[in-house]
Amino acid sequence: MKSNARGTRVTVSSDGKGLVSQAGAVLLWETMRVTGLGRGLSQGLSRWRAPRAVHDPGKIVADLAAAVALGGDCLADIAVLREQPELAGPVASDPVVSRLVSQLAADCRRP
Repeated sequence: MKSNARGTRVTVSSDGKGLVSQAGAVLLWETMRVTGLGRGLSQGLSRWRAPRAVHDPGKIVADLAAAVALGGDCLADIAVLREQPELAGPVASDPVVSRLVSQLAADCRRP
């Protein structure tokens, strides 16, 4: 999984500058990065990546996990992350997310 858009370290301050409403997701992404789970997701889901795809299926699944951790309850709730690209990096569109989930679900139903 490619690193997200954050090129600098996350810092905490009380000056009220640079506030982001979904900063709690950073802990999840950093945990995935440090543990290698992000790379593992990318490798494990690589066969579902279309030849000319822009978005990595591993990143899409990680973003879905972050959206759920932030209180989301449907695929469209990933839009919360899309609204803050400086925090989440590029986030797949709803149709791309839906197609991936449909492909994964269809593959699970096959014998």
